[in-house]
Amino acid sequence: MGGDHAPRLVVDGALAAVRDFEFGVALVGPADLLGAELRRHAALDRSRVRIIDAPDVVAMDEAPAAALRRKPAASIKVAAETVASGGAAAMFSAGHTGATVMAAYTAFGMLPSVDRPALAATIPRPQCPAILLDVGATVECRPAHLVQFAVMGSVYARVAFGIAAPRVGLLSIGEEASKGNELTREAHRLLKTSPVSFIGNVEARDVYSGKADVIVCDGFTGNVALKISEGLVEVLADFLTDDFRRRVDYSEYGGAPLLGLAGVAIVGHGRSSAKAVRNGVALAHRFAVEQFVARVEHDIAAAAIPHS
Repeated sequence: MGGDHAPRLVVDGALAAVRDFEFGVALVGPADLLGAELRRHAALDRSRVRIIDAPDVVAMDEAPAAALRRKPAASIKVAAETVASGGAAAMFSAGHTGATVMAAYTAFGMLPSVDRPALAATIPRPQCPAILLDVGATVECRPAHLVQFAVMGSVYARVAFGIAAPRVGLLSIGEEASKGNELTREAHRLLKTSPVSFIGNVEARDVYSGKADVIVCDGFTGNVALKISEGLVEVLADFLTDDFRRRVDYSEYGGAPLLGLAGVAIVGHGRSSAKAVRNGVALAHRFAVEQFVARVEHDIAAAAIPHS
């Protein structure tokens, strides 16, 4: 039920994923509304689609913690609990990011060696995409959190894009180790001795250059960087070639995985089109099938990163 175009485009995208891939979906929300949307798809194989009734919705202008307390039957809460109980393998949401993070965190819990979750955004590049994290799940970070993000981002790069040894960069205001604030300077020191392929600091101009495959930062910085990029693409859209427009179109990637939780959750853009939802649902399925959470848990534990 979340997103600017819910439930119509969300349902359309989810059903497109059912048609294109060998899995089923559970649509979570008010049963009457979802039933009406399904009736628009007469040729649908209903054996692979079910409705889970959840009458309440968290609005975009609501404080997530208060809304989830007031609305125990909110669709995002019910969806997360369905995954946690084994009723589904993974979750996709294009709704309230804060409510999605909180509902998933409450239902799944964190992996044993991870302190904070991170949203990992896909950054288009000439060769293959890069990963920027965190872009909004954890605004206030400690140095150990950024090292955990680096390990989780490296697993994501290997699983999603086949990068055998992802190069990890730390987003800062200069390439020198001494540049930046206390957070980045200490994170730089920890990353140098971590098991990831750390290449040092990268500046904002390097995010799209191909210098690093995984770029780590706190959630505040990452969210600002991501929103500036999205705004620039919108302004320049008329000047882009079709091929380049496809490369920078968020709908091609579907959503950002919420890393560090003991369950799979993909967070889509609030303006997600049916195409974006289809790709986000497909990404959630891929993460579930390829045991992504277990792989992150293994790599984090092997890294022996001290807790903050």
